[in-house]
Amino acid sequence: MKLLTAFLAAGLSLMAGDLSSVKSVYLMPMSGGLDQYLAVRLTSGGGGMQVVTDPQKADAIFTDRIGSNFEQSLQDMYGEKKKSDGKLSADDFAKPASQPGSRGKGSLFLVDRQSRVVLWSVYALPKSRDADEMNHLAMKIAEQLGKDRTRKK
Repeated sequence: MKLLTAFLAAGLSLMAGDLSSVKSVYLMPMSGGLDQYLAVRLTSGGGGMQVVTDPQKADAIFTDRIGSNFEQSLQDMYGEKKKSDGKLSADDFAKPASQPGSRGKGSLFLVDRQSRVVLWSVYALPKSRDADEMNHLAMKIAEQLGKDRTRKK
């Protein structure tokens, strides 16, 4: 938590895009259930965004992992569905989009749904996975996001 506090105090979240245009977010499942705590904090005023349960209604996606599994999840949610001729292909045997039991490394990303550009990120590694720690971490993340949304570029 000391590292998170130092990062947030120093303003070490990163912005690559216009956060003010993001009105609704979809939360991907995160390690330690952080997505649940973050949903509570974002909907209770922190961050100034609406949390949606339908990814089709989201302007952006919150995730704690980016890479091929995340890209596959986006493809599953938003991509064109492949037409099937009834034959199996190599894609039918690809790795699953999520890896149960895998743990995030402390980085969180807010990704634009359309462009798939990382709009905002922060490093926020909890000391433990207990409820109070995860809730406190979610509060800090939502506060920083709220500050960054109102900051002029």
